[in-house]
Amino acid sequence: MDSDLYPDLAAAGSLAAALGQLAAELGTDLTVVPGDWGPLVSAGIASSVPERKPLSVHIGAESRWFRVSGWSRGVELITGATPDLADVVRAGAAWGQGRSLRELRAELSFLRSSRRAEADERGPAAVVELQWRTMREQAAEEPGFTGFGELVEAAHAEPRLRQLHVFSSHWTLGFSSCTGYPFRNEVAIVPPYGGSPFRVKRHPLSDEVLEEAATAEEAVALAVRRLPTDLGPAVAGTAEQDG
Repeated sequence: MDSDLYPDLAAAGSLAAALGQLAAELGTDLTVVPGDWGPLVSAGIASSVPERKPLSVHIGAESRWFRVSGWSRGVELITGATPDLADVVRAGAAWGQGRSLRELRAELSFLRSSRRAEADERGPAAVVELQWRTMREQAAEEPGFTGFGELVEAAHAEPRLRQLHVFSSHWTLGFSSCTGYPFRNEVAIVPPYGGSPFRVKRHPLSDEVLEEAATAEEAVALAVRRLPTDLGPAVAGTAEQDG
């Protein structure tokens, strides 16, 4: 920690201590918890909302700024950077109180959220719909890669896959029964490369090929047969903890 950039942190002894002291001066109720990178340069601000993880805070190395990141159920909902530690205190208080993303951004202009985060607030069905729309847009932007576009459209036409959270990794389509990361991978399909067939796998990074198919429609049908018969729409949460 550069004491010239962070005289307030140097005087307090750590970022965590400085946050606690400033919150007390501002009359703000905060619970500061350990950060991922040690107390000198990182800290967390706990939330009373069970599914929200502590707001992560860490400092910049070459210029004065504090970066914050708020995650819930495997999704980064809010992020931003500010040179003002008081902004961080206010952000931590608002995050901990369960303020909506719109309220957070309205109160603190340095905060921002993605379309993905905003969909998460509306529920898992909104996330799934956004992911499919984004994937189809991505396929349309790659007209030369016909196999990927054919695969996306064939998968979207299949109701049992369309209800799942779709994502891509190196052009391989993965299908998850939860919307947060880490995903619960139910099945994956690899588009053809250089004359290879469509390939069905358990998850995108697996080396094991379960099935091969000549067309996207055949690959989708094979993938669907691999799904649990009672599998319903994707739910909020992660493979480690749903809900």
